[in-house]
Amino acid sequence: MYFCYLIMQHKFYKYQGTGNDFVMIDNRQQNFDKNNTKLVASLCDRRFGIGGDGLILLENHSNYDFKMVYYNADGNESTMCGNGGRCLVAFAKQLGVISNTAVFEAVDGIHHAIVEGDIVRLQMQDVTDINKANGHIFLDTGSPHHVQFEDDIESFNIKVDGSKIRYGAPYFEEGTNVNFVKKLSDKAFRVRTYERGVEDETLSCGTGVTAVAIAMHALNETSNNIVDLKVEGGNLQVSFDVENGIYKNVWLIGPAKFVFEGTI
Repeated sequence: MYFCYLIMQHKFYKYQGTGNDFVMIDNRQQNFDKNNTKLVASLCDRRFGIGGDGLILLENHSNYDFKMVYYNADGNESTMCGNGGRCLVAFAKQLGVISNTAVFEAVDGIHHAIVEGDIVRLQMQDVTDINKANGHIFLDTGSPHHVQFEDDIESFNIKVDGSKIRYGAPYFEEGTNVNFVKKLSDKAFRVRTYERGVEDETLSCGTGVTAVAIAMHALNETSNNIVDLKVEGGNLQVSFDVENGIYKNVWLIGPAKFVFEGTI
């Protein structure tokens, strides 16, 4: 008896934004099995696959430059990823889909972006609800984020303590991303993030630093509307305007770089 196995090959590209790394696939021809969570997880596996904090598909869109479909490293489609969005814009430029500006659709709506060399500026969604609680602040910047101060941020066990918050009350099964913050100056903050879906610390989180910048302003820890964020993988900036307590014109700014490409 003879068996014939059809093995699908995928052309991939690897990008990173301040150490937050992603597997990129051009899915404009709809060749990728989007419902195969095991495939996505295997491609993101750092030992047996390509390795990445997530996988992103670039797809055609009838009204905008392209569509972003984002998966966490666990294989599940997820909420908005800021650094992933910036990397996808750089990828779209490499493919010739855009030049130096882009308008694309993600799971949380429409985003604008500007490419300036290795720097990609990504407009994030407006933030209207900021919930201040005892010892922390919670807000949604396209993904949910818990933000709290931690003075011992360099030696703090992010994975252990982050997971407790991620799965604990009031978040439970749906969970949240968790950001630990140390103030460096009136305009600069140190940030370390535990990401749900990765279930570990990542070197950077775009929606996370966006949440931190807005949270620090809402708590009067900074008076600046351009905030510097130092993460494990480098440096990012977040700028915004505030109008009647609503944070508008929010931009996530930082490097997005091609790493390598291949076929798997």
